Amino acid sequence: MTLTDKLKAYSESGAVAMHMPGHKRNSEEFPWLRGLADRDITEIHGFDNLNDPEGLFRDLERRIARLWGAGESVALVNGSTVGLMAAVLAVLEGGGELLMCRDSHRCVYHAAQLGKIQTRYLTPERDPALGIPLSVTAGQVEAALEAFPGTRLVCVTSPTYEGVVSDIAAIAGVCHAHGVPLLVDEAHGAHLGFGGFPASSVTLGADVAVQSLHKTLPSLTQTALMHINPGLVDPGRVRRYVAMLQTSSPSYLLSASIDGCVDYLEREGDAAANRWLSALQAFREETAGLENMRLWAGAEGVFALDPSKIVISADGLWLAEALRERYGIELEYACRARALAMTGMGDTEKSLSRFAAALRALNKEAPAREGENPPLPGVPRQVLPIHEAAVLPGTLVPVEDAIGRVAGEYIWSYPPGVPLIVPGEEVTAETVRAVKAADNLHSDRKAAPYSIFCVDLR
Repeated sequence: MTLTDKLKAYSESGAVAMHMPGHKRNSEEFPWLRGLADRDITEIHGFDNLNDPEGLFRDLERRIARLWGAGESVALVNGSTVGLMAAVLAVLEGGGELLMCRDSHRCVYHAAQLGKIQTRYLTPERDPALGIPLSVTAGQVEAALEAFPGTRLVCVTSPTYEGVVSDIAAIAGVCHAHGVPLLVDEAHGAHLGFGGFPASSVTLGADVAVQSLHKTLPSLTQTALMHINPGLVDPGRVRRYVAMLQTSSPSYLLSASIDGCVDYLEREGDAAANRWLSALQAFREETAGLENMRLWAGAEGVFALDPSKIVISADGLWLAEALRERYGIELEYACRARALAMTGMGDTEKSLSRFAAALRALNKEAPAREGENPPLPGVPRQVLPIHEAAVLPGTLVPVEDAIGRVAGEYIWSYPPGVPLIVPGEEVTAETVRAVKAADNLHSDRKAAPYSIFCVDLR
């Protein structure tokens, strides 16, 4: 019996709940919980424990590992965030250096801060017009590992927020030749490997891969998976960190959505993925004649693209408002240089055709993009490790006056969370220009005066 089946049977059994949660499945008294409360329970007899799986959840995780082709898998209800942090802290327990993409998700930086870990950076090239990070190459990883022999973990993001995929097989080969495990932030790629989509890093040599089910697959927000392949990473240690970082009261509603998603993919995964791909192909054919907008098709330096992401070169702020107000279509992300539509397995030819029709209708009146996407600054000089700078006393300083001082806080370009500066780094004139440009890129309002918290080194 699956978790979903067992929750349904229990909700229909009439059992009296002398346990948490406090709504007691009483949706007549609390109508806003109707359809939710009847399956919202705690770790009672027969329902296993997500943080120490021995029954239902152990079976679920074995099904997940078989489906994705992993050595073993862990179900997560605190998002990819908890999986990435647990992997970083587990592998780098006791010290060592983390070689990570500069545009890694903020949670990787937070793990480095909590674990007092020294960070080193990979800086992929960027599309010169749109500013989108391109693929990380095996050559870049090789050069960095030679430059930083203290590296004990490499972390790359593939696919990225915009769908850029790196050559994980080649990168894994380089890492393993140096005896270093590879962690792949595949939060945006849980669908990879199904149907005609590009292969998943799980089967390409990643030692750990973390995926957000909810981003592209039929599962509730906050659900994710971690896959661990045997060899350079201790699964037991990773699981211990997951148990420390993940809630001790994991939601059975979220867990059941993972179970339902896995069951669906076991039955329909490849067929559903190919229906999705077919709908995407039809969308691209319907929008092939756009003149004042352009669908980004990658650039030199892109190993592969995830076709589920639709990046539109246009004045994204104008486009997002027009789609929202006139057509009831909400985009994932927009700035002056581009817009991003994120599709998922729940999309159909009908929903994508409606989107295509709206783009065609808006095409002729679309204004020109306002210049090129400003480049992100280079990695500034690191004066202090993140964990030291983040706890030092300091002062809030107008950003123009901060040049030459050491940052005590992060400044993010969000989404997806790329840092313009990290605690412990020296503020430069390039940093100041990037902060102002990022605000102008993402907003029609006049930028307010900026300040940055700088540490006091005296």
